[in-house]
Amino acid sequence: MSFGVLRRRIWLYLGATLAAFWVLVPILFTALAAFTPKQDFYIWPKPLVPTRFSLETMRFFLHTAGVLSSLLNSVWVALMTLGITLGVGAPAGYAMARFLFRGREAFRLGILVTRMFPTALLAIPITVNFIRWGLYDTLLGVALIHTAMALPFAVIITTGIFLGVSKELEEAAMTLGCSRLGAFLRVALPLALPGLAAAAMFTFVISWNEVFAATILTVQNRTLPAQVLTMLRVSPLYFRFAGGFFMIVPALVFMFFIRRYLFHMWGGATAER
Repeated sequence: MSFGVLRRRIWLYLGATLAAFWVLVPILFTALAAFTPKQDFYIWPKPLVPTRFSLETMRFFLHTAGVLSSLLNSVWVALMTLGITLGVGAPAGYAMARFLFRGREAFRLGILVTRMFPTALLAIPITVNFIRWGLYDTLLGVALIHTAMALPFAVIITTGIFLGVSKELEEAAMTLGCSRLGAFLRVALPLALPGLAAAAMFTFVISWNEVFAATILTVQNRTLPAQVLTMLRVSPLYFRFAGGFFMIVPALVFMFFIRRYLFHMWGGATAER
């Protein structure tokens, strides 16, 4: 191995290590603060690693009125958003990758244009229309807004993935008796699972962390981020850390379960050995 190649690898590993620390250190300190006893929370100078761990803060957070119900609401909204986004985004990405039709480029540009309008700008029109349609303060209404936010990413990701799936494999399946739908379900879709996993990850994280739309469109049926936001002003500091940690964990668990699809997509098929 030449010195130049070795130096590039060293810089690559150093950059990856710094990026990992940049992401993991805030999560670590949030977790440590969430499991620090209340009486030790305001001690100064604070030790780098707490000498005692306690579930008191987490129990206090979970037993706060509205937290468990909003947690369940967040789960339902995220699952509905995930189902609608992939149910619409995957066929749209497949159509973009496989078919030539009039307005294809305009449609692709339109997908990106939808991300140019901030939710705050559309808050009043969305609220008025949702009240008229009976979707205000419903989990379905929040899921539809989250779908509108996540769908462009899902279409773009799945389009790129289906472009990487050989069209000849589908044509071979159709010559052996498969219909177009059968070739899609049996050949293209299994090969596109890594891309769908990536789209699912982005969709879930977007829905789980979104707070603005959930706050303005709900009163009784708030999601967890909206519920925590409404309680921040009157909550002690340890409550905020517990809420932050509790909002991080589900996204990490979700990414843990779909990691093998991402490893395959990024060329790490041997990661599970």
